[in-house]
Amino acid sequence: MPKIVAARVIVTSPGRNFVTLKIECDDGTTGVGDATLNGRELAVASYLADHVVPCLIGRDAHRIEDIWQYLYKGAYWRRGPVTMTAIAAVDVALWDIKGKIAGLPVYQLLGGAAREGCMVYCHANGTSIEDTIAVALAERDKGYKAIRLQCGVPGLSSTYGVAKPGQRYEPADANLPTEAMWSTEKYLRVVPELFAAARDALGWDVHLLHDVHHRLTPIEAGRLGRDLEPYRPYWIEDPTPAENQDGFALIRRHTTTPIAVGEVFNSIWDCKTLIETQSIDYIRATVVHAGGLTHLRRVAALADLYQVRTGCHGATDLSPVTMAAALHFGLSVPNFGVQEHMPHTEETDAVFPHGYSFADGMMHPGDAPGLGVDIDEELAAGYEYRRAYLPVNRLEDGTLFNW
Repeated sequence: MPKIVAARVIVTSPGRNFVTLKIECDDGTTGVGDATLNGRELAVASYLADHVVPCLIGRDAHRIEDIWQYLYKGAYWRRGPVTMTAIAAVDVALWDIKGKIAGLPVYQLLGGAAREGCMVYCHANGTSIEDTIAVALAERDKGYKAIRLQCGVPGLSSTYGVAKPGQRYEPADANLPTEAMWSTEKYLRVVPELFAAARDALGWDVHLLHDVHHRLTPIEAGRLGRDLEPYRPYWIEDPTPAENQDGFALIRRHTTTPIAVGEVFNSIWDCKTLIETQSIDYIRATVVHAGGLTHLRRVAALADLYQVRTGCHGATDLSPVTMAAALHFGLSVPNFGVQEHMPHTEETDAVFPHGYSFADGMMHPGDAPGLGVDIDEELAAGYEYRRAYLPVNRLEDGTLFNW
């Protein structure tokens, strides 16, 4: 049996902060797991270093399920983003180790490929509708078959999903949270115009998506979904905060626009009711925040019973380790829908050498044993952690709101 002899937490910031767990076995085999929690990175780093790593030494690395249950049930304090991100880092690293020892890519251990590749969607954003459409046309020319559309809202100085001119979009960009202004009324006026322009420019052979980012009430989300129906969106994402899951049933009564939710979910219990009541169409929980491959496969299996497909979060606040894991997962599950893809910076790609690839609108994890991704620790050491917070929103009257 491969015995765990060491595990270390690596914090690096090649353009943005990442936390990585690297586990080493007595035969020299190593595995990596992502432990990044945007804006709360050091909480997970401490959870791992101070509370999880001591419990791993001496354990059989092949006993992935037993270790998962030990870390989940054994802590007594279950669930939550910090706990589940830490567990995910261990879980993914162990799958990486198992694949390397077996000489197989992880997707083969999960049952083999269920498709030739994973369709991915990119981001097209701009300060105006015209700018967004120009970016979308350029992304289509790169081969993307699914594009998320976000544009600036007239009258608001900044909008979620829209990069500053000439920059890549990275929301966690300040030493303390920046405060933005929000108006639902202005927003609801511009999104249907964006989709009308996109269909005119892109035609009907490209899937169009949009992220609401938890900012509407259920009835407002129902109105938006109905207004977008003529343009056949692939989905609207996170239309309303998911704490009140009954709200999604209300949205369902008012629109047939598909609904995606779950990038902030961290366990099957967060989405159980939404799936069983068929209140959603896509579950967006991700490998790193939902307990790793072991737990996310359970989520996918439950969703498959109700014809709910996967659409995992894949922004740049997840390292290439998670992108690789998500592609192995997406390639193997029967109810895969689409995978989000935000390309990382050159600095990040250098720190995390990987074998996954993009072609013709799809990505593939590659066939290297394990995950097919690693971390260059010497290079990572050159990028020190920099505190960075996500923004907050206020309404025009100053009320703190959902970002």
